[in-house]
Parts: sequence; C-alpha cells; structure tokens
Amino acid sequence: MIRVFLVEDDQSIAKNLMLLLQAEGFELLHASSREEALALLESVTFDLALVDISLPDGNGFTVYTEIKAKQAVPVIFLTASGDEASVVTGLTLGAEDYVTKPFRPRELVARIKNALRTSSPQQAVFQLQELQVDTNSGVVKKHGQELFLSALEYRLLLVFVNNPKSIIPRARLLEELWDAAGEFVNDNTLTVYIKRLREKIEEDPSRPQLILTVRGTGYRLGGNTHVSK
Repeated sequence: MIRVFLVEDDQSIAKNLMLLLQAEGFELLHASSREEALALLESVTFDLALVDISLPDGNGFTVYTEIKAKQAVPVIFLTASGDEASVVTGLTLGAEDYVTKPFRPRELVARIKNALRTSSPQQAVFQLQELQVDTNSGVVKKHGQELFLSALEYRLLLVFVNNPKSIIPRARLLEELWDAAGEFVNDNTLTVYIKRLREKIEEDPSRPQLILTVRGTGYRLGGNTHVSK
C-alpha cells in the first residue's frame, strides 16, 4: 500500500484529505507542524509527501529539504490561492508539483498518481505466458512479435501487470483511463477497451486467459507473472 505523508496544520483540511486518500487506497501519516514532521522523519518511510507551505512554527520548505535529504520521494506542496511567490520557491527547490487550496479532490488524486508514476523509474520486464511487457521501452511482444497498442490500451495493460494478485474494480480502471486520456471515460467505453486489449493479447479472445472477468466486481490478471529487472 502506498503511504502518503501529510504535513498540514489545518485540522479540517487534514481530516478531509485523510478521508479522501484513504478512500482511494492510500495509507496516511499526518503531522500538524514543522516540528512534528521533522521528528517523524527520523523513524518513518513513505512514498510521497503533501506539504503545506505555511505551518504554525515555520514553513514547509525546511520540511521539504529534510524529506529530500532522507528519502528519494516526490513532494507536492499545498499552497494558498494566489501565493505565487511560494509556488515559484517550491518549484525552484525541486518539488514535483503544487496544488492550490481549495483544491478539487479528483484533481489532487490525479496529481498524486502522476507524481508517483513519473518519479518511479519503471525497470521491470513482465512475462505472462507468451506475452512480454517491457516497461523500459514501452514495448509489448506476443510470441516475440511486437504488438501495437494505443496509449490507453497500454495503460490498461500496465494496471493489470502491476497488480498481478489483485481484483481490480471497474471504478479504478475508469479512473486510470480518465487520468491517462485527460477526459471522462464511461463504463461502456471501458468495456470496449477491455475487448480491444483482449483481441490483441489473448490467444483466443472469446476465452480469455490473461484478463479475467470477476463478475459483479471487475477484472483480474490470469496465470503467473514473472518479473525481471
């Protein structure tokens, strides 16, 4: 499970953020001040940090510096509306992104996922029966022959190979496709993309062995996945 370190002194904002991100499947760790955040950094690890720039006992820039000194994780700054100077400072320091309060929940989740995706070098080659997915080059091969997938088909395939033991709800797949396309993807469209992907990667699309339907829930990856670095 992905752990997010939230540094935010406004208890109402912190509570809402924690509920939102926990509903999205993230684990949350919260600090309400610069001092508390620096103390926690001595004993915890996490995958991404959301840091409020304005804290009651200092600013978030020092927290950012300490985070980067200890862990190679993406940091997104939370900033008040119109505080352009703080935004510039944060980006100059090297922060991956910033979000202006008040923020839209869906946008924040998309920015978090984008920061996690772009900051984590994908160095794995997945082998699933006769299908090979090389995430370094973005090349997918079947029986040694390269397949040509659309951007959304490839993104959909990556969700499955990166979660080989999970049942993936349709709602999550819809969100992943929306994030990749930058536009709304509805339930009927998802069915079409699943069908197209199966037609390209399955030996017999009418009897799929790689992308299996879990009735009433979503889909899961079939077979055993071998991963090499």
